[in-house]
Amino acid sequence: MTHQEQSTPFHELVQLLAEHGFDGMAQAIEILMNEAMKLERNETLQAAPYQRTATRQGYANGFKSKTVNSRLGALQLQIPQTRDVEFYPSTLQRGERSERALKLAVAEMYVQGVSTRKVAEITHELCGLDISSSQVSRAATLLDEELEKWRNRALGHVPYLILDARYEKVRHGGSVVDCAVLLAAGVTPDGKRSILGVSVSLSEAEVHWRTFLKSLIQRGLHGVEIITSDAHEGLAAARKACFNGIAWQRCQFHLQQNARQYVPKVFMRDEVVTDLRAIFNAPDRPEADRQLKTAVDKYAESAPKLAEWMEANVPESLAVFALPEAHRCKLRTTNMLERLNKEIKRRTRVATLFPNDASLLRLVSAVLAEISEDWETGKIYLRIENLDPLPEQRRG
Repeated sequence: MTHQEQSTPFHELVQLLAEHGFDGMAQAIEILMNEAMKLERNETLQAAPYQRTATRQGYANGFKSKTVNSRLGALQLQIPQTRDVEFYPSTLQRGERSERALKLAVAEMYVQGVSTRKVAEITHELCGLDISSSQVSRAATLLDEELEKWRNRALGHVPYLILDARYEKVRHGGSVVDCAVLLAAGVTPDGKRSILGVSVSLSEAEVHWRTFLKSLIQRGLHGVEIITSDAHEGLAAARKACFNGIAWQRCQFHLQQNARQYVPKVFMRDEVVTDLRAIFNAPDRPEADRQLKTAVDKYAESAPKLAEWMEANVPESLAVFALPEAHRCKLRTTNMLERLNKEIKRRTRVATLFPNDASLLRLVSAVLAEISEDWETGKIYLRIENLDPLPEQRRG
């Protein structure tokens, strides 16, 4: 008896691409998305279709057709429905949110008449239709409500806090200015990373950082053991005002970059970097202090300004030695936010120039909300059970 191979979604996908190549990519994505959503529904229900289990949560209730615009064109998806339990595919929801924000950012430029021909072409490519101001306004309102809830959600105990900022171009008062995007991320007691907040301001002045940090505290942020950031004056002043007595770890990468301006000869730069890294990579704080003293003495005559700067500034980057050794590498710089900045830049460079602060905040919030969800549901970043308070921590 001849065995006839049963058709599966995977076989359909392979056959589709084999017959149509890249022209069949949109339909292939439809198949993949539909299967992924069915698998996610099974996980939510804790049972496959027609399967009897003691842990079942609700029941499958058919499918609902939905057209989703994407960069591959319109996708005809079948959204799995449920009964007795709430369910909506998380992957579709996350993808839609940042895509909607990106479209709105470009669309606003087009509607307000500040776009170039290139922007108009991007609008058509992304949205596939001409957009009116009323459509943009309605869509923006709905998305803003969703993102506002995320930005104002309640916070809790966050032992490790990381702060940073980046700049994007925005039209303001008839001219183009660089607006600061203030970012806060942290590691929670369960060892997961989370993006705690984001704000858009005209600069990194103390008043803007202070307002942002106060908003985090008002939302319930507490239990901070150490803060990692660069040494920007506005941030430093705001940090002292809002988190006075909390240990501060100056970003070692930024400090290393700052040292360049105090190196008198170009040929000395590599040597200085090597000495700084020896300090940063010391096995403990006493050895780091010894390495620092050696470096200061070394440059006292050949580069006195550098020696003076190192003696005053390098200790600010050594607070991380009070942490467990396994935590130091990930908290001695603000590199945790590197991926965030790359993802933000990947989206913002499409819009190039934002028509207002709200448009920038919307797109950045959508991107960060998606990344934060991945972090919070993903792997443990650090194991911080039974973390002892830092010895220099001041308790109220």
